[in-house]
Amino acid sequence: MKTKGSIFDRYQRQVRFAPLGEEGQRKLMSGRVLICGCGALGSVVADSLVRAGVGFVRVVDRDFVEIGNLHRQMLFDESDANEQLPKSFAAAQRLREINSNVQIESVIADVNSTNIRQFADDVDLLIDGTDNFETRYLLNDYAIACNKPWIFAGCVGTEGQTLAVVPGQTPCLNCIMPEPPPATALPNCETTGVLEPIVSVIASLQAMEAIKLLSGNRQQLNSGITFIDLWNNSFRMIGVEAGRKEDCQTCGQGDFVWLNGQRGAAVTRLCGRDSVQILPDHKEPLELPRLAEKLQKVGKVTSNRFLIRVAVEGFLLTVFADGRTIIGGTDDPVVARTIYAKYLG
Repeated sequence: MKTKGSIFDRYQRQVRFAPLGEEGQRKLMSGRVLICGCGALGSVVADSLVRAGVGFVRVVDRDFVEIGNLHRQMLFDESDANEQLPKSFAAAQRLREINSNVQIESVIADVNSTNIRQFADDVDLLIDGTDNFETRYLLNDYAIACNKPWIFAGCVGTEGQTLAVVPGQTPCLNCIMPEPPPATALPNCETTGVLEPIVSVIASLQAMEAIKLLSGNRQQLNSGITFIDLWNNSFRMIGVEAGRKEDCQTCGQGDFVWLNGQRGAAVTRLCGRDSVQILPDHKEPLELPRLAEKLQKVGKVTSNRFLIRVAVEGFLLTVFADGRTIIGGTDDPVVARTIYAKYLG
């Protein structure tokens, strides 16, 4: 166990920043954060907060590391991709090496209405590292219902945006955008691409807002949505103080349709992946070795202790121990369900 003095020595440069100081550092060290999604944004935020000394960081992600992630997802390397490690597991290994004073918890799961309380009830702050609006609306519902702040963000190409949502103080996501935009209306990494610098910039803004909140400096929060386009050298902040709506379904009326499971699909298109995720009805964990043996009869199987992958009919099925399956090779939920039912149903 390290002594108090040695711990503060580690953070001496940031403690010397007067608005933070030793008191703010102590608050950071007792802070608890949920990072929902550990891809591009989530990995940068996790790295920043662990280095800053946030006391507890829970990283939840449903996906595994692929070679195409490495240009923008800073916690991973080629060995993680070669081993097809779950992102939250690989991230946690790296984060523990960065700062052993921080408690890191890795969860391999898809955040949804049935489990978000399990992941978020014991934290102070939720951070958006997701790639879809369904999960963002779920985070927004939970945050308002449980009076916890959360930090929204997204980026594609060289453009990004971020907003800190503080219940009772700022507009919520539903105030600003009452309905999720249709998937066909949004650019994604697959069609538009993404450059790493915008990821680091937007995630760094998220991390800064998180440090303000956790250190007791809520009054310093950015009061608007920040929009940045690095390619076109555009930096804008749009104030949203007046955007809070008394008749907002979420923060005005307290109707939490995403949190209650009234909205949200068991089948989800994955951003920029030409893939569809399917959630099973059953709750029991799978016996992966037994399933691997079964699937070897229909295609080439690779596996590790976290997942199984099998190539069949031009599709790549990735099955996790909790039963979640990613069908690669289609973005059509109907086709994905058909393949799922044929081989795993």
